[in-house]
Amino acid sequence: MSEDVETPELLAEEKVVAWRAVHPVTPLIQAIKGIAVLFAIVVWQLLDFIRDRFEDLGQAVPSLPGYTYLIVIGIIAVVLLVIGLVSYLAWRRIRYAIGDEAVYYHHGILFRRQRHARLNRIQAVDLVRPLLARFAGLAAVDIQTAGGTSSNVQIQFLKEDDAQRVRNEILARAAGVSGSSSEADGETTVEYEAAPEREVVSVPTGQLITSILLSLSLVVALIGGIIFFAIMIWQETWAGLIGMLPAFLALGGWFWSRIAGEFGFTLAISPDGIRSRHGLAETRAQTIPPRRIQAVGITQPFLWRYKDWWRIEVNVAGYANEQSENSSTSQVKNVLLPVGSRIDLERVLWLILPDLGVDNPREMITALLTGTGDAEGFVAAPSRARYLDWFTWRRHGLRVTRTALLMRGGFFVRRAAIVPHERSQSLALSQGPLERALRIADLHAHSVQGPVHTQVHHLPEELTQQILFEQAERARVRRTQEGPEEWMRRVNTLAS
Repeated sequence: MSEDVETPELLAEEKVVAWRAVHPVTPLIQAIKGIAVLFAIVVWQLLDFIRDRFEDLGQAVPSLPGYTYLIVIGIIAVVLLVIGLVSYLAWRRIRYAIGDEAVYYHHGILFRRQRHARLNRIQAVDLVRPLLARFAGLAAVDIQTAGGTSSNVQIQFLKEDDAQRVRNEILARAAGVSGSSSEADGETTVEYEAAPEREVVSVPTGQLITSILLSLSLVVALIGGIIFFAIMIWQETWAGLIGMLPAFLALGGWFWSRIAGEFGFTLAISPDGIRSRHGLAETRAQTIPPRRIQAVGITQPFLWRYKDWWRIEVNVAGYANEQSENSSTSQVKNVLLPVGSRIDLERVLWLILPDLGVDNPREMITALLTGTGDAEGFVAAPSRARYLDWFTWRRHGLRVTRTALLMRGGFFVRRAAIVPHERSQSLALSQGPLERALRIADLHAHSVQGPVHTQVHHLPEELTQQILFEQAERARVRRTQEGPEEWMRRVNTLAS
């Protein structure tokens, strides 16, 4: 059951909505992954036994009586029949409906589950195409709500065209947009058109692979591997390879997840939000409404500097507590730019926050990304902070503009964060004993859970306290100013 409270209106609507069926192969696709994992575990556990008995088995098979083969075929047929029957019963129980108040989803045989997602709490509606589903031309509709993963609804699986129509209908109903009616064969159908979009940024595959190869963690791992191999060659032993195997597998898995998750990344703008498409084995098409973006994080690893490449991630309301998802595309849900130039970065920032609250936005972005000290009005860490932070203290800085908090830091990896005033949850000031002695403090701008760390270290104590007291009023004022019409103006500007 969804975490939303079932009001009498929802209970009444659930009885009259038109229930729809998913594709008949849905239970099989859902079960294949679990069956494959179980099969792999069994094979791994019995590997030694099978290897020891392989020769005996090869000699015994020709001498088996003929009815033995019939028994084996019969067992396989019964297993397939049971799987087919269970799949049919499961398919009969999977139903979904789209009403005026919510999206409903029922499933389960022994343990029946009913979920619903209120239309007024929907944050985004994504199309997910896992590898097995893509072979069958199917897709899932992933409905993100304000309650996070535990209250999300995923409709699995529909034909790709049907999934796109369902997504259009949910988005339109959530926005209060009516569809166009048409009659065919005496039946009235309602169609909801997809919102138009315009591509803003695309990441070439070569640039993506190069950026991953230039990641500091990968370079350090490769250097460590070379040193390790050199030591083994010098000692003339290869026993250490077995111990290093898990590390090699983890490194390969990380590399594959980055490639598979961010492959073919494109970003577009549409009336219903910022749209991204990405994925190799599993593809995802997602839409993030700009008003759900709580914080923006910008990073530049050390080896990206000569290319002036940057990465943008965001904290999004409704995507919290999803770090447990293991698929490569799920791990990219909070990424708006895997790697891009300074121009690409500025385009993406403009989609999220078109007004930085200053008269010289380009100079301000430069000071945020690469600046040090108090350039462009930043409140910088005082020189006494160098006793605690030898390398990074010059980079620590905070700038409060009319519209947002701008934070920066990092030495080997440059980091910056932007928190719009209206998205600021709360602020906190923290000090350790040494920081109190040096009269410096850390400022934390609390945000929803996500990859962006919204904090700046070692600012002057008195200025940090002043900002802490003033931010509540700034947030209150800004929450009353932006409406949906501002986002639509941005769409019209790009379309012209």
